[in-house]
Amino acid sequence: MKDATTVKVSRETVRKLAALQRSLHTRSMDETIELLVKRKRTDMIEAAFGTDGAKGRRFTEDDRLE
Repeated sequence: MKDATTVKVSRETVRKLAALQRSLHTRSMDETIELLVKRKRTDMIEAAFGTDGAKGRRFTEDDRLE
């Protein structure tokens, strides 16, 4: 971890993060949060560009209109 800071969260959120940390087998809460951020970003990219829900297939290079 390069730089560290303090983030104020409720005890309930800490409890939930600790449970996630155990289930994801991450070494720290920082690693857990980083993984969640990456997954969310991937989900957003997939939603925007990844699949054509109506056709049920992934976007390919052949689908480009160039």
